[in-house]
Amino acid sequence: MIDSSDSSRPGGGKTEGAGLEEARLRQQAIGVKLRHMFDEVVNEPVPDEFLEILKRADAKASGGDA
Repeated sequence: MIDSSDSSRPGGGKTEGAGLEEARLRQQAIGVKLRHMFDEVVNEPVPDEFLEILKRADAKASGGDA
């Protein structure tokens, strides 16, 4: 019979669960920081020049003139 908690195997043993939990916590922390950074960007106003470019692109796509 094979002991699945054999700590002599790489990645095996009781520390595997702790390592997975640590990885999850790290991913959560990264996710929180990324959301915070992108929320700031999303809430910035769109420059007028960029809005004008978008209007011209829409007009071209629909066949009209801007």
